[in-house]
Amino acid sequence: MSTDTVPPSSAENLPSTAPAATPEQDADERVESRSGYTQPVIDVAELTALLDGKYAEVRNLVRSNLAEHASVLEDAETMSRDDYRERVKDLVVEMAATGQTGMGFPEEYGGGGDIGASIAAFETLAYGDLSVLVKVGVQFGLFGGAILQLGTKPHHDAYLPDLITGKLMGCFAMTETGHGSNVQALGTVATYDVATQEFVVTTTREDARKDYIGNAAKHAEVAVVFAQLEVGGKSEGVHAFVVPIRAKGKPSEGVRIEDDGLKLGLNGVDNGRIWFDGVRIPRENLLNRFADVTPAGVYESNIENPNKRFFTMLGTLIQGRVCVGGGGINAAKVAITIATKYALRRRQFEATRDDQEELLLDYGLHQRRLFPLLARTYALHFMQELVSSSLHDVLSGTQSSDGSDDHGQRELESRAAGTKALGTWHATRTIQECREACGGAGYLAVNRFAALKADTDVFTTFEGDNHVLLQLVAKGLLTDYASDFEDMDQLGMVRFVTNLAVETVIEKTAVHKLLERIKDVLPGGDNWDQEAGLLDPDYQLAMLRFREEHILSGVARRLKRGIDNKMNPGEVFSRVQDHVIAAARAHVERLVLEAFVAKTRDLPDGDLKVALNLLCDLHALCTIEADRAWFMEHGRLSSTRSKAISREIGSLCRKLRPLADDLVDGFAVPAPMLRSPDLLG
Repeated sequence: MSTDTVPPSSAENLPSTAPAATPEQDADERVESRSGYTQPVIDVAELTALLDGKYAEVRNLVRSNLAEHASVLEDAETMSRDDYRERVKDLVVEMAATGQTGMGFPEEYGGGGDIGASIAAFETLAYGDLSVLVKVGVQFGLFGGAILQLGTKPHHDAYLPDLITGKLMGCFAMTETGHGSNVQALGTVATYDVATQEFVVTTTREDARKDYIGNAAKHAEVAVVFAQLEVGGKSEGVHAFVVPIRAKGKPSEGVRIEDDGLKLGLNGVDNGRIWFDGVRIPRENLLNRFADVTPAGVYESNIENPNKRFFTMLGTLIQGRVCVGGGGINAAKVAITIATKYALRRRQFEATRDDQEELLLDYGLHQRRLFPLLARTYALHFMQELVSSSLHDVLSGTQSSDGSDDHGQRELESRAAGTKALGTWHATRTIQECREACGGAGYLAVNRFAALKADTDVFTTFEGDNHVLLQLVAKGLLTDYASDFEDMDQLGMVRFVTNLAVETVIEKTAVHKLLERIKDVLPGGDNWDQEAGLLDPDYQLAMLRFREEHILSGVARRLKRGIDNKMNPGEVFSRVQDHVIAAARAHVERLVLEAFVAKTRDLPDGDLKVALNLLCDLHALCTIEADRAWFMEHGRLSSTRSKAISREIGSLCRKLRPLADDLVDGFAVPAPMLRSPDLLG
């Protein structure tokens, strides 16, 4: 892709600042010269417009608000914890007054009526203080989202107007000390009392206390509490209830609240624990979109299967997962912007001249450290864009969320889970590498890395532990998002795959069929993986598709073999878990590359397309190089071609060097959010 050419520009005549080349580098550069490559000139405004997409106006509103309240970044370092929490709360309420936090709520309640806009606003808010981001997420995404998606009109009328403005602060009380990922095993119980037409909410044991709940320690007056519903002595599974927990600053009767204390990061958010001791709430406080209890104590639901009902309920709440993934990706943009700009100012060692030290970004190693992360950030941005668009369609009613399109809904949940996992892991890795790339200066709090590291670390855990999320992805792949997807726990999935679907999975992923499909689009016949151009997107995608389908087929075979050998299904699954995670990760990485390739293909010919093709090629080849051992083990990559990929990556990095400043400027991180006066000048 990156050999596309554009009309020559004055950039061709700029002198090179690169260190002296070795003979091998000279050979590489002669190849680059023969390729007809012409360095593009990036229009930064055009690039930002592409990245911002249809919600450019929304993102600019958030950028403006961030710049106006930039002092909160310093407040996080200088205020006491209590004062900082109040500062964050006040700022969230101020932002609510601008409309940026309520964009996903219906217009009749004071919102903007646009789910996609709300996700764009949240993602962009990640350029700033992340305690503000998470408190916005708790108040409007989790608490407000639960009222909106799980409640009905009476709940909307009662709560949405005040929660949208921040007048009513709330929290989302799902996680317990003993159960986070396994929500179906929660220990909080809500028992229906038919005599009083009330639910009685009780913490049944110590590890059933609600824990790590944002807004709970200080500010929330109301909680959406997830509890086991018991009606007439029968458990109907986990449901959501609106429970008052605080009145006039004091815990409500029967409610005990405790501060979680100092955390690794996000100390502007008041996380806490909640216990319920026979707390009574009206029958109407059950969020009853999917199920209800009549005054006489009769349980009713249009979804008969309890597992399907549970997963349908959770499926409506995936907006939080999508937002966390986007927040992580945007935090990575801040880190890579600071590190790249620092490397364009900081000089070290006289590499090519006696009278001047070399810029860090002119060193090949520094390019190798930063540019693959920059490319992956772009790739994940475009994947996140697709997931956000799909979520908007589902939650806005453009696509069904009532179970009539189960396959599409499950596929969306899978992609949201996978993108969140890869996006937040990428943030952790990128922030660490960028901190190191800024040396000792990166360790100073004023240069943002301390807060970025501490505040994003939990992103890999909340809204779904990343490894658990990848198991969800694999479950969808192994069952092909079957209609009874929701009915399966892990053991059910094992039985399904081994008894019904394994032959289908193996047949679908049969290597010979995959190779036939690949040979249809790539030159070289049986030698497609040796003859195709390294920069051919069809080759890059074929490599990732081959890896994905081969690993997935291997998982299915291992599951079947274990069951055939009469092993316990739980033990079978445990033994292949590493392969399950590998299959899921390979699948999501292929989707990410597809999103990037599709984006660049749709662009009109010109400089911007050339620049993004460079990034896309770099991302693709780095993905292959990172797993080259697997490709070599499975006969898809020779040692000669592996070395050629590494050389090509070096060549792509050199081509990106003159474009790096513009590529990070395209993210349009507000200057006050970068801080780093000594790093950036």
